[in-house]
Amino acid sequence: MSGQEIVFTLLGVVTVGSGIMVVTTRRLVHAALWLVLSFGALAGGYLVLTAEFVAWVQVLIYVGAVVVLLLFGIMLTRAPIGDSADLDSGNRWAAAAVAAATAAVLVTVMVMGFRDEKMPLRAGGGSASELGASVFRTWVLPFEVLSVLLLASLVGAIVLSRTDIGPRLPGRRKGDG
Repeated sequence: MSGQEIVFTLLGVVTVGSGIMVVTTRRLVHAALWLVLSFGALAGGYLVLTAEFVAWVQVLIYVGAVVVLLLFGIMLTRAPIGDSADLDSGNRWAAAAVAAATAAVLVTVMVMGFRDEKMPLRAGGGSASELGASVFRTWVLPFEVLSVLLLASLVGAIVLSRTDIGPRLPGRRKGDG
């Protein structure tokens, strides 16, 4: 096993471990911070695969924007920040069994499909020119749909957080608080 494979495996373990912590922690802010670690380790994996541009996009967009948007959503909607008993539905063991079965199926399919295949790493595979051509030729529509979805979620969080928006009660004027 080469050094690249060892580092990639360790980053994969960190990504999976922090992803598990995202869904098992009982504190929303801690879940967001575990998500930052998961996205950061994923960016490290992209660096090992010589996709520098994808790694920096991962850091800038997902760590820098999506997690900040998530934290703003938590703050603006006044979600509970501490321990919250109502976040647990009691189906933890059933969810763990489904997750383990899904992981087993995915690992089996990947191992059977790519048993002895090796893909040589070449420098520049994740360059901005190759990715730009791919994004603007093939993935324009999904990219724009995602941007509209993120904008709609931000507007929704702002609307939910505003207390001065709502039905007017009889006898109240516009300036009455």
